[in-house]
Amino acid sequence: MKHKMNLKHFLSTWLSAVLIGLWAAPLGQAEVQVTDSVVVVVDASGSMGAVMAGTGRDRMSVAKDALKQVLGQIPDTTHIGILVFPTGNWVYPLGPRKETMLVGAIDSIQSGGGTPLGDYMKQGADALLKARKEQFGYGTYRLLVVTDGEAGDQRKVETFTPDIISRGITIDVIGVEMTSRHTLATKVHSYRNADNPESLKQAITEVFAEVSTGDAGKGGENAFELIADLPEATASAMLQSLSTSGNQPIGEGPVMRSAELPSYSGGTTSSQSTSGEDDNPLVFLCAALCVLGVPGLVIYAIAKGKNK
Repeated sequence: MKHKMNLKHFLSTWLSAVLIGLWAAPLGQAEVQVTDSVVVVVDASGSMGAVMAGTGRDRMSVAKDALKQVLGQIPDTTHIGILVFPTGNWVYPLGPRKETMLVGAIDSIQSGGGTPLGDYMKQGADALLKARKEQFGYGTYRLLVVTDGEAGDQRKVETFTPDIISRGITIDVIGVEMTSRHTLATKVHSYRNADNPESLKQAITEVFAEVSTGDAGKGGENAFELIADLPEATASAMLQSLSTSGNQPIGEGPVMRSAELPSYSGGTTSSQSTSGEDDNPLVFLCAALCVLGVPGLVIYAIAKGKNK
C-alpha cells in the first residue's frame, strides 16, 4: 500500500510540474526586451562628395561627423541600423549600439554613384518589419533618410513610401543642402532642411529625440491620428491598407490582420501576420501535452493496473 501511495504521489507531482511548465512556456515565449528601432538610410551618391558651402568640407564628411556625434548618445533601448546607397549596403546591421563598431561603420562610408533611394527604403523598412515581428509588434520603428538629391528610381519611391507608412513605420527625411524641397517632403511624417553642419546635426538630434520620447511597448495612439497631418492622397492610401497591413516585406501582397491580435507598436500602428509563419501558443501547448503529458498518463495507467 505504501509503495502504491508513493507511486501515485510521484506521478501526481510529475504531472503537476509538466502542466505548470506547459502553462508558463507560451508566456515565456512572449517575454521580449522591447526596444525602439531606427534604420538610417544614408545617401552616399556622387553629389554627397561636393563641398558644403562655407565649410571647405564635403557633404559626406559633414554627415558622417553629425551621425557619429548623435548616435554616440542614443540610449541602449534604441537599436540602430545604417544602410548606405548605392554601394555600401548594411555598413551597420540593425541591432544594439556598439560604439567602436558603429564609428568604424560610419567612417567606412564613401561617396560615389547614383541615387537608388526607393530600393534602399524598401530594404530598411523590411528590416524594421522583421524586428517588429520578433518583438510581437511592440516598440517604435522609424526610417530616417539623409539625402542631398532626388531619387533615381522615383517610381519605386512613390510606390514604396505609402506602403511603408501604412505598416506603421515613421519616415523622417533630411535634405542636405538641397536647392529645393525634396519630393518626399509632402509625403512623409517629417522633413528637415540642413544647409550647414550645425543644422544637420540638429536635424538628426531632433529625430532621435522623438524616438526617446516614444512610449515603447504600450501603444495607444490611434492609427488615424498618425495620418491626420499627411496630404490627402497619401492619407487615403494609408486608410485603404491599414486594415490589411502586416509584417510581410514591402511591395508584397498584404495578409489580412486578425482583429483579435494587438494592433499597436509603441506610438505607431502595427499588426501581426496571420500566415503560417507565426507561432501559435495554442498549437505549442497541444503539441507539448502530447509529447510530455500523454506518456505520463500511460505510465500512471500501467502502474495503477499492476497495483490492483
